[in-house]
Amino acid sequence: MVAGRDDPHVGFVVPKAVGGAVTRNKVRRRLRGLVVELRDALPAGADVVVRALPAAALASYEALGLDYRGALVRAADRAGLTSTS
Repeated sequence: MVAGRDDPHVGFVVPKAVGGAVTRNKVRRRLRGLVVELRDALPAGADVVVRALPAAALASYEALGLDYRGALVRAADRAGLTSTS
């Protein structure tokens, strides 16, 4: 977290193991959409890195959303932050 910054920053790591360029970009777009939908669940000033695993290439948008939401809750718990989702 950076003091004085209210907006959370999110980065994505989608390695070649996920698939070819088209598949990786599709996964990245889906993840970006999830971040926009769930941005209120991120603490102010948070820095988040989302790493896609190869299974993300075959996962539905809903499955990715459940995984992302669960990972966010676990990360917030580990960091001692309260989660709003």
